Amino acid sequence: MAKKKEEIKEIKKENKKTSTKSKKKEKVNVFTKIANFVKGVKTEFKRVKWPSKKEMVKYSIAVIIFIICCSLFFYLIDVILAALHSLGN
Repeated sequence: MAKKKEEIKEIKKENKKTSTKSKKKEKVNVFTKIANFVKGVKTEFKRVKWPSKKEMVKYSIAVIIFIICCSLFFYLIDVILAALHSLGN
């Protein structure tokens, strides 16, 4: 039992030593991490499928129509509720 406890203590000490070393390495490698992040972003941008001009026009028209329909819907709801409110007074 005593040997196992001693072994566990030694393992914990070794883990503490390695964890402090890794923390020091992280502080030194901040610029490396930033460079790796920028490289990753660059490769992801290459994978993006950018829409063509024709597709962008379609999507823009669809968005504008959707916005108009939603605004008309909420305008009608507002008018109806205002009319009901004025009838109540």
